[in-house]
Amino acid sequence: MESVQKYLAENASRNLDELKDLLRIPSISADSKYLSSMKEAAEFVSQKLIDAGCAAEIIETDGHPIVFGSWTKSPDAPTALVYGHYDVQPPDPLDEWTTPPFEPEVRDGDIYARGATDDKGQMYTHIKSVEAWLQTVGKLPVNVKFIIEGEEEVGSDNLDKFIEANKEKCACDVAVVSDTAQYGPGMPAITYGLRGIMCCEVTLHGPNQDLHSGVFGGSIANPVNGLASLIGKMIDENGTVQIPGFYDDVLPLTDEERAAFAALPFDESKYIGGLGVSATHGEQGFSTLERRWSRPTCDVNGIFGGYTGEGPKTIIPAKATAKISCRLVPNQEESKVVQSMEAFLEEHCPPGLRIEFKHYHGCPAVLCDLNSPYMQAAKVAIEKGFGTAPVMIREGGSIPVVGTFKDLLGVDTLLLGWGQNTDNLHSPNEKFSVDSFQRGTLSSAWLWQELGQ
Repeated sequence: MESVQKYLAENASRNLDELKDLLRIPSISADSKYLSSMKEAAEFVSQKLIDAGCAAEIIETDGHPIVFGSWTKSPDAPTALVYGHYDVQPPDPLDEWTTPPFEPEVRDGDIYARGATDDKGQMYTHIKSVEAWLQTVGKLPVNVKFIIEGEEEVGSDNLDKFIEANKEKCACDVAVVSDTAQYGPGMPAITYGLRGIMCCEVTLHGPNQDLHSGVFGGSIANPVNGLASLIGKMIDENGTVQIPGFYDDVLPLTDEERAAFAALPFDESKYIGGLGVSATHGEQGFSTLERRWSRPTCDVNGIFGGYTGEGPKTIIPAKATAKISCRLVPNQEESKVVQSMEAFLEEHCPPGLRIEFKHYHGCPAVLCDLNSPYMQAAKVAIEKGFGTAPVMIREGGSIPVVGTFKDLLGVDTLLLGWGQNTDNLHSPNEKFSVDSFQRGTLSSAWLWQELGQ
Protein backbone atom coordinates (compact mmCIF):
# COMPACT_ATOMS: atom_id res chain seq x y z
CA MET A 1 0.00 0.00 0.00
CA GLU A 2 2.90 2.39 0.51
CA SER A 3 3.74 2.39 -3.19
CA VAL A 4 0.03 2.54 -4.11
CA GLN A 5 -0.52 5.60 -1.92
CA LYS A 6 2.57 7.29 -3.33
CA TYR A 7 1.36 6.63 -6.88
CA LEU A 8 -2.06 8.11 -6.14
CA ALA A 9 -0.51 11.21 -4.58
CA GLU A 10 1.87 11.73 -7.51
CA ASN A 11 -0.95 11.25 -10.06
CA ALA A 12 -3.71 13.16 -8.28
CA SER A 13 -3.61 16.05 -10.75
CA ARG A 14 -3.64 13.76 -13.78
CA ASN A 15 -6.53 11.73 -12.37
CA LEU A 16 -8.55 14.92 -11.92
CA ASP A 17 -7.75 16.03 -15.46
CA GLU A 18 -8.94 12.67 -16.78
CA LEU A 19 -12.17 13.02 -14.83
CA LYS A 20 -12.64 16.44 -16.43
CA ASP A 21 -12.20 14.82 -19.86
CA LEU A 22 -14.93 12.31 -19.02
CA LEU A 23 -17.21 15.05 -17.69
CA ARG A 24 -16.86 16.99 -20.95
CA ILE A 25 -18.66 14.20 -22.79
CA PRO A 26 -22.43 14.97 -22.83
CA SER A 27 -23.51 11.36 -22.33
CA ILE A 28 -27.24 12.06 -21.89
CA SER A 29 -28.94 8.69 -22.23
CA ALA A 30 -32.48 10.11 -22.39
CA ASP A 31 -31.88 12.20 -25.52
CA SER A 32 -31.32 10.47 -28.86
CA LYS A 33 -29.37 13.50 -30.11
CA TYR A 34 -26.49 12.32 -27.91
CA LEU A 35 -26.06 8.79 -29.26
CA SER A 36 -22.57 9.56 -30.50
CA SER A 37 -21.65 11.02 -27.11
CA MET A 38 -22.89 7.87 -25.39
CA LYS A 39 -20.59 5.81 -27.60
CA GLU A 40 -17.73 8.22 -26.92
CA ALA A 41 -18.20 7.89 -23.15
CA ALA A 42 -18.28 4.09 -23.35
CA GLU A 43 -15.08 4.11 -25.39
CA PHE A 44 -13.43 6.48 -22.90
CA VAL A 45 -14.24 4.23 -19.94
CA SER A 46 -13.15 1.12 -21.81
CA GLN A 47 -9.81 2.69 -22.77
CA LYS A 48 -9.15 3.86 -19.20
CA LEU A 49 -9.75 0.33 -17.94
CA ILE A 50 -7.23 -0.94 -20.49
CA ASP A 51 -4.77 1.79 -19.53
CA ALA A 52 -5.16 0.73 -15.90
CA GLY A 53 -4.13 -2.81 -16.78
CA CYS A 54 -7.51 -4.54 -17.10
CA ALA A 55 -9.09 -6.39 -19.97
CA ALA A 56 -12.09 -4.45 -21.31
CA GLU A 57 -14.78 -4.74 -23.93
CA ILE A 58 -17.77 -2.72 -25.09
CA ILE A 59 -20.90 -4.86 -25.24
CA GLU A 60 -23.71 -3.64 -27.45
CA THR A 61 -27.29 -3.89 -26.20
CA ASP A 62 -30.69 -2.94 -27.57
CA GLY A 63 -30.01 0.44 -26.00
CA HIS A 64 -26.73 2.00 -24.91
CA PRO A 65 -23.59 -0.13 -24.58
CA ILE A 66 -22.25 -1.74 -21.41
CA VAL A 67 -18.54 -1.60 -20.63
CA PHE A 68 -17.22 -4.79 -19.05
CA GLY A 69 -13.75 -4.88 -17.59
CA SER A 70 -11.82 -7.40 -15.50
CA TRP A 71 -8.58 -8.33 -13.83
CA THR A 72 -8.87 -11.91 -12.55
CA LYS A 73 -5.39 -13.27 -11.94
CA SER A 74 -5.63 -14.10 -8.23
CA PRO A 75 -7.24 -17.55 -8.25
CA ASP A 76 -7.42 -17.97 -4.46
CA ALA A 77 -8.68 -14.45 -3.72
CA PRO A 78 -12.28 -13.18 -3.60
CA THR A 79 -13.80 -11.36 -6.56
CA ALA A 80 -15.37 -7.91 -6.31
CA LEU A 81 -17.75 -6.62 -8.99
CA VAL A 82 -17.75 -2.83 -9.38
CA TYR A 83 -20.88 -1.28 -10.83
CA GLY A 84 -21.25 2.27 -12.10
CA HIS A 85 -22.81 4.25 -14.93
CA TYR A 86 -21.41 6.69 -17.46
CA ASP A 87 -24.74 8.19 -18.52
CA VAL A 88 -26.01 11.41 -16.97
CA GLN A 89 -29.24 13.34 -16.51
CA PRO A 90 -30.19 16.12 -18.94
CA PRO A 91 -28.68 19.40 -17.69
CA ASP A 92 -31.81 21.55 -18.04
CA PRO A 93 -32.52 24.29 -17.04
CA LEU A 94 -29.31 25.57 -18.58
CA ASP A 95 -29.74 29.18 -17.46
CA GLU A 96 -29.40 28.12 -13.81
CA TRP A 97 -25.85 26.81 -14.22
CA THR A 98 -23.06 29.14 -13.11
CA THR A 99 -20.73 27.52 -15.65
CA PRO A 100 -21.78 25.31 -18.60
CA PRO A 101 -22.69 21.76 -17.48
CA PHE A 102 -20.18 20.05 -19.76
CA GLU A 103 -17.30 22.46 -19.17
CA PRO A 104 -16.01 21.22 -15.79
CA GLU A 105 -14.57 23.84 -13.47
CA VAL A 106 -13.09 23.59 -9.98
CA ARG A 107 -14.39 26.24 -7.58
CA ASP A 108 -13.75 26.34 -3.84
CA GLY A 109 -12.55 22.75 -3.81
CA ASP A 110 -15.48 21.30 -5.79
CA ILE A 111 -15.59 20.24 -9.42
CA TYR A 112 -18.77 21.44 -11.12
CA ALA A 113 -20.25 19.56 -14.08
CA ARG A 114 -23.14 17.30 -14.95
CA GLY A 115 -22.21 13.79 -13.80
CA ALA A 116 -19.53 15.01 -11.37
CA THR A 117 -20.96 12.98 -8.49
CA ASP A 118 -23.73 11.02 -10.27
CA ASP A 119 -21.92 8.90 -11.20
CA LYS A 120 -18.81 9.58 -13.24
CA GLY A 121 -16.69 10.97 -10.42
CA GLN A 122 -17.60 8.26 -7.93
CA MET A 123 -17.31 5.44 -10.46
CA TYR A 124 -13.94 6.67 -11.71
CA THR A 125 -12.34 6.33 -8.26
CA HIS A 126 -12.40 2.55 -8.60
CA ILE A 127 -10.73 2.55 -12.01
CA LYS A 128 -7.96 4.79 -10.69
CA SER A 129 -7.41 2.66 -7.58
CA VAL A 130 -7.03 -0.48 -9.67
CA GLU A 131 -4.59 1.38 -11.91
CA ALA A 132 -2.51 2.37 -8.87
CA TRP A 133 -2.18 -1.26 -7.78
CA LEU A 134 -1.41 -2.66 -11.22
CA GLN A 135 1.07 0.06 -12.18
CA THR A 136 3.05 -0.24 -8.93
CA VAL A 137 2.66 -3.70 -7.42
CA GLY A 138 1.84 -5.38 -10.73
CA LYS A 139 -1.13 -7.29 -9.32
CA LEU A 140 -4.21 -6.88 -7.13
CA PRO A 141 -4.90 -8.62 -3.80
CA VAL A 142 -8.34 -9.49 -5.21
CA ASN A 143 -10.00 -10.18 -8.50
CA VAL A 144 -11.98 -7.22 -9.84
CA LYS A 145 -14.69 -6.99 -12.47
CA PHE A 146 -16.40 -3.86 -13.77
CA ILE A 147 -19.89 -3.35 -15.17
CA ILE A 148 -20.27 0.28 -16.26
CA GLU A 149 -23.59 0.84 -18.00
CA GLY A 150 -25.12 3.68 -19.99
CA GLU A 151 -28.79 3.39 -19.07
CA GLU A 152 -29.03 3.95 -15.32
CA GLU A 153 -30.74 7.32 -15.76
CA VAL A 154 -33.38 5.83 -18.08
CA GLY A 155 -34.24 2.63 -16.20
CA SER A 156 -31.39 0.18 -16.92
CA ASP A 157 -33.61 -1.70 -19.37
CA ASN A 158 -30.81 -3.92 -20.68
CA LEU A 159 -28.70 -4.46 -17.56
CA ASP A 160 -30.71 -7.33 -16.10
CA LYS A 161 -30.80 -9.04 -19.49
CA PHE A 162 -27.02 -8.81 -19.75
CA ILE A 163 -26.40 -10.19 -16.25
CA GLU A 164 -29.01 -12.94 -16.68
CA ALA A 165 -27.30 -14.07 -19.89
CA ASN A 166 -23.78 -13.77 -18.42
CA LYS A 167 -24.02 -15.04 -14.85
CA GLU A 168 -20.71 -16.89 -15.01
CA LYS A 169 -18.95 -13.90 -16.59
CA CYS A 170 -20.31 -11.64 -13.81
CA ALA A 171 -19.86 -14.13 -10.95
CA CYS A 172 -18.37 -12.57 -7.84
CA ASP A 173 -18.27 -12.70 -4.04
CA VAL A 174 -19.39 -9.13 -3.38
CA ALA A 175 -20.52 -6.13 -5.42
CA VAL A 176 -19.26 -2.57 -4.92
CA VAL A 177 -21.34 0.48 -5.85
CA SER A 178 -20.39 4.12 -5.26
CA ASP A 179 -23.56 5.95 -6.25
CA THR A 180 -24.75 7.03 -2.80
CA ALA A 181 -23.47 9.66 -0.36
CA GLN A 182 -21.63 10.28 2.87
CA TYR A 183 -23.83 11.11 5.84
CA GLY A 184 -22.46 14.64 5.90
CA PRO A 185 -19.25 16.64 5.46
CA GLY A 186 -16.43 14.81 7.19
CA MET A 187 -18.72 11.84 7.95
CA PRO A 188 -18.15 8.98 5.48
CA ALA A 189 -20.84 6.33 5.49
CA ILE A 190 -21.66 2.81 4.39
CA THR A 191 -25.28 2.38 3.33
CA TYR A 192 -26.45 -1.05 4.44
CA GLY A 193 -30.16 -0.77 3.66
CA LEU A 194 -32.33 0.61 0.86
CA ARG A 195 -36.07 0.91 0.56
CA GLY A 196 -37.76 -0.73 -2.40
CA ILE A 197 -40.55 0.74 -4.48
CA MET A 198 -43.91 0.01 -6.10
CA CYS A 199 -45.35 2.41 -8.69
CA CYS A 200 -48.92 2.41 -9.95
CA GLU A 201 -51.65 4.61 -11.39
CA VAL A 202 -55.38 4.80 -10.66
CA THR A 203 -57.97 6.46 -12.91
CA LEU A 204 -61.60 7.05 -12.03
CA HIS A 205 -63.93 7.22 -15.04
CA GLY A 206 -67.26 9.01 -14.87
CA PRO A 207 -69.38 10.31 -17.78
CA ASN A 208 -68.32 9.59 -21.34
CA GLN A 209 -67.29 13.23 -21.79
CA ASP A 210 -66.86 16.44 -19.77
CA LEU A 211 -70.29 17.79 -18.82
CA HIS A 212 -71.79 21.16 -17.91
CA SER A 213 -71.65 21.38 -14.11
CA GLY A 214 -74.87 23.43 -13.95
CA VAL A 215 -76.97 21.15 -16.13
CA PHE A 216 -75.64 17.85 -14.72
CA GLY A 217 -74.09 18.82 -11.37
CA GLY A 218 -75.60 17.04 -8.38
CA SER A 219 -76.99 14.19 -10.43
CA ILE A 220 -73.83 12.18 -11.24
CA ALA A 221 -70.54 11.42 -9.50
CA ASN A 222 -67.61 13.74 -10.19
CA PRO A 223 -64.42 11.75 -10.84
CA VAL A 224 -62.12 14.45 -9.39
CA ASN A 225 -64.20 14.68 -6.21
CA GLY A 226 -64.32 10.89 -6.03
CA LEU A 227 -60.56 10.56 -6.50
CA ALA A 228 -59.87 13.14 -3.78
CA SER A 229 -62.13 11.19 -1.42
CA LEU A 230 -60.49 7.90 -2.35
CA ILE A 231 -56.97 9.24 -1.79
CA GLY A 232 -58.04 10.67 1.55
CA LYS A 233 -58.90 7.17 2.77
CA MET A 234 -55.41 5.79 2.10
CA ILE A 235 -53.62 7.41 5.07
CA ASP A 236 -55.11 8.42 8.41
CA GLU A 237 -54.40 11.49 10.53
CA ASN A 238 -51.53 9.67 12.29
CA GLY A 239 -49.68 9.03 9.04
CA THR A 240 -50.59 5.33 9.04
CA VAL A 241 -51.29 3.68 5.70
CA GLN A 242 -54.78 2.12 5.72
CA ILE A 243 -54.27 -0.52 3.04
CA PRO A 244 -55.04 -3.89 4.69
CA GLY A 245 -51.94 -5.96 5.45
CA PHE A 246 -49.59 -3.14 4.48
CA TYR A 247 -47.48 -3.52 7.63
CA ASP A 248 -47.83 -7.28 8.12
CA ASP A 249 -44.40 -8.24 6.76
CA VAL A 250 -42.46 -5.12 7.77
CA LEU A 251 -39.13 -5.99 9.42
CA PRO A 252 -38.84 -3.69 12.44
CA LEU A 253 -35.67 -1.88 13.37
CA THR A 254 -33.60 -3.49 16.10
CA ASP A 255 -32.98 -1.59 19.32
CA GLU A 256 -29.34 -1.26 18.26
CA GLU A 257 -30.31 0.30 14.94
CA ARG A 258 -32.67 2.80 16.58
CA ALA A 259 -29.94 3.76 19.03
CA ALA A 260 -27.41 4.16 16.21
CA PHE A 261 -29.78 6.39 14.22
CA ALA A 262 -30.53 8.48 17.32
CA ALA A 263 -26.79 8.98 17.90
CA LEU A 264 -26.25 10.51 14.44
CA PRO A 265 -26.07 14.30 14.35
CA PHE A 266 -29.35 15.53 12.90
CA ASP A 267 -30.67 19.08 13.10
CA GLU A 268 -34.41 18.87 12.50
CA SER A 269 -34.91 22.64 12.32
CA LYS A 270 -32.16 22.93 9.72
CA TYR A 271 -33.66 20.00 7.84
CA ILE A 272 -37.13 21.54 7.52
CA GLY A 273 -35.67 24.99 6.93
CA GLY A 274 -33.70 23.75 3.97
CA LEU A 275 -36.83 22.18 2.50
CA GLY A 276 -38.97 25.26 3.01
CA VAL A 277 -41.57 23.55 5.22
CA SER A 278 -42.73 24.40 8.74
CA ALA A 279 -42.71 20.93 10.31
CA THR A 280 -41.91 17.28 9.72
CA HIS A 281 -44.77 14.86 9.14
CA GLY A 282 -45.20 11.11 8.98
CA GLU A 283 -46.00 7.93 10.79
CA GLN A 284 -46.31 8.53 14.52
CA GLY A 285 -43.93 6.78 16.89
CA PHE A 286 -40.85 7.09 14.69
CA SER A 287 -38.11 9.67 14.29
CA THR A 288 -37.52 11.56 11.06
CA LEU A 289 -34.50 9.41 10.14
CA GLU A 290 -36.44 6.23 10.92
CA ARG A 291 -39.32 7.35 8.70
CA ARG A 292 -36.96 8.27 5.87
CA TRP A 293 -34.83 5.15 5.98
CA SER A 294 -36.76 2.23 7.41
CA ARG A 295 -40.54 2.73 7.34
CA PRO A 296 -42.82 2.07 4.36
CA THR A 297 -44.71 4.92 2.73
CA CYS A 298 -47.56 5.58 0.36
CA ASP A 299 -47.45 8.83 -1.61
CA VAL A 300 -49.47 10.42 -4.38
CA ASN A 301 -46.90 11.66 -6.89
CA GLY A 302 -49.30 13.52 -9.14
CA ILE A 303 -53.02 14.10 -9.63
CA PHE A 304 -54.80 15.51 -12.65
CA GLY A 305 -58.24 15.67 -14.21
CA GLY A 306 -60.70 18.16 -15.61
CA TYR A 307 -59.83 21.72 -16.58
CA THR A 308 -56.47 23.10 -15.39
CA GLY A 309 -56.06 26.11 -17.67
CA GLU A 310 -56.31 29.80 -16.82
CA GLY A 311 -59.62 31.07 -15.51
CA PRO A 312 -62.79 29.08 -14.72
CA LYS A 313 -64.46 26.34 -16.70
CA THR A 314 -67.52 24.85 -15.03
CA ILE A 315 -67.49 21.17 -15.88
CA ILE A 316 -67.86 17.74 -14.39
CA PRO A 317 -64.74 15.99 -15.71
CA ALA A 318 -64.97 12.69 -17.52
CA LYS A 319 -62.05 11.22 -15.59
CA ALA A 320 -59.35 11.87 -13.01
CA THR A 321 -55.98 10.16 -12.46
CA ALA A 322 -53.51 9.81 -9.61
CA LYS A 323 -49.98 8.41 -9.81
CA ILE A 324 -49.00 6.59 -6.62
CA SER A 325 -45.80 5.09 -5.29
CA CYS A 326 -45.05 3.09 -2.16
CA ARG A 327 -41.58 2.86 -0.67
CA LEU A 328 -41.14 -0.66 0.65
CA VAL A 329 -38.95 -1.95 3.47
CA PRO A 330 -37.29 -5.33 4.08
CA ASN A 331 -39.62 -8.35 3.99
CA GLN A 332 -42.44 -6.51 2.19
CA GLU A 333 -43.33 -8.19 -1.10
CA GLU A 334 -44.17 -5.88 -3.97
CA SER A 335 -46.74 -8.29 -5.43
CA LYS A 336 -48.67 -8.41 -2.15
CA VAL A 337 -48.67 -4.63 -1.86
CA VAL A 338 -49.94 -4.31 -5.44
CA GLN A 339 -52.78 -6.75 -4.80
CA SER A 340 -53.77 -5.09 -1.53
CA MET A 341 -53.62 -1.62 -3.06
CA GLU A 342 -55.81 -2.57 -6.02
CA ALA A 343 -58.35 -4.35 -3.80
CA PHE A 344 -58.50 -1.37 -1.41
CA LEU A 345 -59.03 1.14 -4.19
CA GLU A 346 -61.75 -0.95 -5.83
CA GLU A 347 -63.53 -1.49 -2.51
CA HIS A 348 -63.63 2.24 -1.76
CA CYS A 349 -64.33 3.49 -5.28
CA PRO A 350 -67.36 5.84 -5.01
CA PRO A 351 -70.64 4.63 -6.59
CA GLY A 352 -71.21 5.77 -10.15
CA LEU A 353 -67.49 5.74 -11.04
CA ARG A 354 -65.43 3.05 -12.73
CA ILE A 355 -61.87 2.40 -11.58
CA GLU A 356 -58.89 1.54 -13.79
CA PHE A 357 -55.70 0.36 -12.08
CA LYS A 358 -52.25 0.10 -13.68
CA HIS A 359 -49.15 -1.36 -12.04
CA TYR A 360 -45.93 -0.02 -13.53
CA HIS A 361 -42.76 -1.31 -11.89
CA GLY A 362 -41.01 -1.90 -8.62
CA CYS A 363 -38.14 -3.50 -6.77
CA PRO A 364 -37.70 -5.01 -3.30
CA ALA A 365 -35.95 -3.42 -0.36
CA VAL A 366 -32.38 -4.44 0.43
CA LEU A 367 -30.74 -5.12 3.76
CA CYS A 368 -27.08 -6.15 3.89
CA ASP A 369 -25.33 -8.10 6.62
CA LEU A 370 -23.64 -5.62 8.95
CA ASN A 371 -21.33 -8.34 10.26
CA SER A 372 -20.09 -9.85 7.00
CA PRO A 373 -16.31 -9.93 6.44
CA TYR A 374 -16.81 -7.76 3.35
CA MET A 375 -18.57 -5.11 5.42
CA GLN A 376 -15.78 -5.20 8.01
CA ALA A 377 -13.18 -4.81 5.25
CA ALA A 378 -15.04 -1.79 3.87
CA LYS A 379 -15.15 -0.15 7.31
CA VAL A 380 -11.38 -0.47 7.69
CA ALA A 381 -10.71 0.75 4.15
CA ILE A 382 -12.86 3.87 4.52
CA GLU A 383 -11.33 4.76 7.88
CA LYS A 384 -7.86 4.52 6.34
CA GLY A 385 -8.90 6.55 3.29
CA PHE A 386 -10.88 9.30 5.04
CA GLY A 387 -9.14 9.30 8.42
CA THR A 388 -12.36 8.64 10.32
CA ALA A 389 -14.55 5.58 10.77
CA PRO A 390 -17.71 5.44 8.63
CA VAL A 391 -21.18 5.62 10.12
CA MET A 392 -23.70 2.95 9.14
CA ILE A 393 -26.83 4.33 7.52
CA ARG A 394 -29.82 3.35 5.44
CA GLU A 395 -31.22 5.23 2.45
CA GLY A 396 -34.83 5.97 1.64
CA GLY A 397 -34.38 5.65 -2.09
CA SER A 398 -34.09 2.58 -4.27
CA ILE A 399 -31.16 1.26 -6.33
CA PRO A 400 -32.61 -1.61 -8.38
CA VAL A 401 -29.21 -2.98 -9.41
CA VAL A 402 -28.56 -3.98 -5.78
CA GLY A 403 -31.59 -6.25 -5.93
CA THR A 404 -30.43 -7.56 -9.30
CA PHE A 405 -27.05 -8.58 -7.86
CA LYS A 406 -28.81 -10.33 -4.98
CA ASP A 407 -31.36 -12.12 -7.16
CA LEU A 408 -29.17 -13.09 -10.13
CA LEU A 409 -25.69 -13.40 -8.60
CA GLY A 410 -26.59 -14.15 -4.97
CA VAL A 411 -24.29 -11.46 -3.52
CA ASP A 412 -24.61 -8.46 -1.23
CA THR A 413 -23.48 -5.01 -2.27
CA LEU A 414 -21.16 -2.59 -0.50
CA LEU A 415 -22.72 0.84 -1.01
CA LEU A 416 -19.78 3.18 -0.51
CA GLY A 417 -20.76 6.75 -1.29
CA TRP A 418 -18.11 9.44 -1.65
CA GLY A 419 -20.44 12.35 -2.48
CA GLN A 420 -22.87 14.48 -0.49
CA ASN A 421 -26.66 14.73 -0.71
CA THR A 422 -26.06 18.46 -1.25
CA ASP A 423 -24.08 17.87 -4.46
CA ASN A 424 -27.08 18.93 -6.61
CA LEU A 425 -27.65 15.52 -8.17
CA HIS A 426 -30.04 15.83 -11.14
CA SER A 427 -30.05 19.61 -10.62
CA PRO A 428 -28.15 22.61 -11.98
CA ASN A 429 -24.62 23.14 -10.63
CA GLU A 430 -23.95 19.49 -9.82
CA LYS A 431 -20.64 19.19 -8.01
CA PHE A 432 -18.23 16.76 -6.35
CA SER A 433 -15.57 17.54 -3.75
CA VAL A 434 -12.07 17.11 -5.17
CA ASP A 435 -10.91 15.99 -1.73
CA SER A 436 -13.64 13.34 -1.61
CA PHE A 437 -12.68 12.20 -5.12
CA GLN A 438 -9.12 11.66 -3.94
CA ARG A 439 -10.06 10.13 -0.58
CA GLY A 440 -12.59 7.89 -2.29
CA THR A 441 -9.87 6.67 -4.65
CA LEU A 442 -7.57 5.96 -1.71
CA SER A 443 -10.37 4.17 0.17
CA SER A 444 -11.02 2.05 -2.91
CA ALA A 445 -7.33 1.11 -3.05
CA TRP A 446 -7.45 0.13 0.63
CA LEU A 447 -10.63 -1.88 -0.05
CA TRP A 448 -8.79 -4.21 -2.42
CA GLN A 449 -6.11 -4.69 0.26
CA GLU A 450 -8.64 -5.45 3.00
CA LEU A 451 -10.84 -7.70 0.87
CA GLY A 452 -7.74 -9.65 -0.11
CA GLN A 453 -7.11 -10.45 3.53
